[in-house]
Amino acid sequence: MDGLSFEEYLEKNGTLTYRNRGVSMLPMLRQDRDLFTVARKTPARCKKYDVVLYRRPPRSYVLHRIVAVRERDYVILGDNCVNYEYGVTDDDILGVMTSFVHKGRTVQATDFGYRVYVRLWCATAGLRIFLKKCRSRLR
Repeated sequence: MDGLSFEEYLEKNGTLTYRNRGVSMLPMLRQDRDLFTVARKTPARCKKYDVVLYRRPPRSYVLHRIVAVRERDYVILGDNCVNYEYGVTDDDILGVMTSFVHKGRTVQATDFGYRVYVRLWCATAGLRIFLKKCRSRLR
């Protein structure tokens, strides 16, 4: 990225394609294999189900999904996470995912199949979180 921060790169180029790091967005994005593309955030509010790239102080970046839109902020959850993050504001969000490459196939965030997947995944989040917590307690 030519030594630029994500903010600077998005400001200069409008979009950013990056290889996924971490496991918080499994099974959609696999670490060090899948790519995602984000477009610089516009002044408009983000929507429920958007996957956003946001900044956590002091200087870490996170790609997670919006699961609730509130008046002044968003509730965010990684697809493979058990803890919701509250208080993420529009000022924290750098960009919104427009597409990703999974198993060599490019998927647009607007694709019908992806939108169905997202709604099913989010609808079952409570059950998945409960089962993950139970499994971790049994270990």
